[in-house]
Amino acid sequence: MNFLRKAPQSLSHRLTNHPSTSASGRKEIKRIVVGATRSSTRSLSSSASQSHWKQYEMGPPDPIVGLNEAFAVDDNPYKVNVGVGAYRTDDGLPYVLPCVREAEAINMNNPSLNHEYLGIAGDATFVNLAMEFVYGKDSKVLKDNCVAAVQTLSGTGGLRVFGELLARKGGHKEIYVPNPTWGNHIPIFQNAGLIVKKYRYYDAGISGLEFDNLIADFKAMPEGSVVLLHACAHNPTGMDPTPEQWSEISKVVKEGKLIPFL
Repeated sequence: MNFLRKAPQSLSHRLTNHPSTSASGRKEIKRIVVGATRSSTRSLSSSASQSHWKQYEMGPPDPIVGLNEAFAVDDNPYKVNVGVGAYRTDDGLPYVLPCVREAEAINMNNPSLNHEYLGIAGDATFVNLAMEFVYGKDSKVLKDNCVAAVQTLSGTGGLRVFGELLARKGGHKEIYVPNPTWGNHIPIFQNAGLIVKKYRYYDAGISGLEFDNLIADFKAMPEGSVVLLHACAHNPTGMDPTPEQWSEISKVVKEGKLIPFL
């Protein structure tokens, strides 16, 4: 994430000076950042002595991992970990949905599972069931064979695969993303060969959607442009369009012959 590559020292400074951070938490944050920096320096010194590897610089330590470690040792009774978007129990542990536990049990006791390699498009049964879940089993677009789908490794994997497809086969040079969007979206699309442009989305001053400006930006996009949309739970703002606003967005996308990437 580009915004996380700006030295974790600045992040640690904000955290250690935040009034909700306890004394032990401040101490642990400093320990993690200093330790990570020293580790990076030692690794660089070691690799520098090897002629081939000296050109590979050490990447910066991950502040998110440091936050989780600091959270674990912080004795503040009011601490809350918002570093990872996942359901949590009252004890701060990951909450596994009962339906997930049931699915795990079914798979564990399924004698037909043999861990065979999947095809390049993934598990066909999973893909087909996913399409029925999204579009509806009796959906016209599925019956008319208007939808193609493949299985990818996580959401970011899907972004990279389709980003490369757009650049290599679709001839696209640019993609429009909301401002702001999740930090890894930008380098993913850049590494896929696309120029990343932004459309207005969130107004921090009113803590709300810049809907009129969003629509204006969509109308100003060249015909056939690719636009990234967060289907729900916009990351990082959590601000989603209303159903009525989605209808207006859909109308403008169709009129401009834009390519929506959700």
